Amino acid sequence: MASSLSAAKQQLRSLVKQRLAAVPADSIVTQSRNICESLKEFQPYLEAKRISIYLSMPSGEVQTDAIVRHALDSGKQVFIPYLHKSPLETPGTPARVMDMVQLKNMQDYESLQPDRWGIPSVDPATVYERQRILGGPDAHSADQAGLDLMLLPGVAFDFDESGAIRRLGHGKGFYDFFMNRYLAKASSPANEAKPILFYGLALTEQLLSGSSEEQIPMGQYDRRLHGLVLGNGQIRESSGSITPK
Repeated sequence: MASSLSAAKQQLRSLVKQRLAAVPADSIVTQSRNICESLKEFQPYLEAKRISIYLSMPSGEVQTDAIVRHALDSGKQVFIPYLHKSPLETPGTPARVMDMVQLKNMQDYESLQPDRWGIPSVDPATVYERQRILGGPDAHSADQAGLDLMLLPGVAFDFDESGAIRRLGHGKGFYDFFMNRYLAKASSPANEAKPILFYGLALTEQLLSGSSEEQIPMGQYDRRLHGLVLGNGQIRESSGSITPK
């Protein structure tokens, strides 16, 4: 069952990535600008004091540079992905997991160096000085306050029969595993963080048609999203349950 789910996801990923390869660079720039402008008028974004934003690859997805800069300029605490060796000893957990670490300021953001995929990345030597959301044995400090809003990437998105938004990632499981760990931590009696909102950022080409050939298969640990910000400026809300099925 797991292998057939993985194969179905990979087939859909290949289809969408071929489609994305044909999207002109200027269209991605325009759509990314539309998304940034929509967020500037979006109440959950405006009210968010602590926000997680992915840092984008040079092509093939919504560019987030303007969003990061606007969030920092607005005085928000901005957290970005950081991949590290898993501190968890639970059987079946991946060897590498994702946490969110805080950007100190604009200068800090501009000093990040691109990794092999061209994504600006945190220097591991600086991680110990930064707030981290989940933390672990190797963390200087884990942050108890949580996040208000998380903006996620994806290869593709669609709506299930209940109106909930499904997300197809790149296949490593980093985001779903982070989201599930975060929600488990947030549900503990000692945690007073308010509920987090998960919103995907998508080029219009990444929202699937909903036809039988283009439906995102979901596994046990895949999480649905609260909403989707599209490259045409639309913000689509989930109308169904976002708990895994």
